[in-house]
Amino acid sequence: MPMSNLPQEAKKLEVEINKRTGNINELKVNHIPFTGSPRKHPHESGKIILVTDPYSFHNHYYEFRKKDISYAEELPSMASMNGDVIPIFRIWVRKKSIAIQCTPFIVENIRHSIE
Repeated sequence: MPMSNLPQEAKKLEVEINKRTGNINELKVNHIPFTGSPRKHPHESGKIILVTDPYSFHNHYYEFRKKDISYAEELPSMASMNGDVIPIFRIWVRKKSIAIQCTPFIVENIRHSIE
């Protein structure tokens, strides 16, 4: 699903990458990494949306509470064929946190999707 089909209210998020962990091994034990392009949540300031592959036609995203993210690291950005650049981050989310995984799709006649 192209990025333009994602919620239009979701603006780019300025991720705080100054959060540091003292022990990377502890981070690996108590957290799970997720990679994608972070966006502001359109309705809740305490949450973010993480778009896993912004240029993919088969896209999904995660919704996390900001307080559950312990560390964020900036990765190389993605660029489109048009030259648009999207920042990519790996965020480390505490294990046992409640999050939402969403896969948007277009409802179609079943015959079209099988053919």
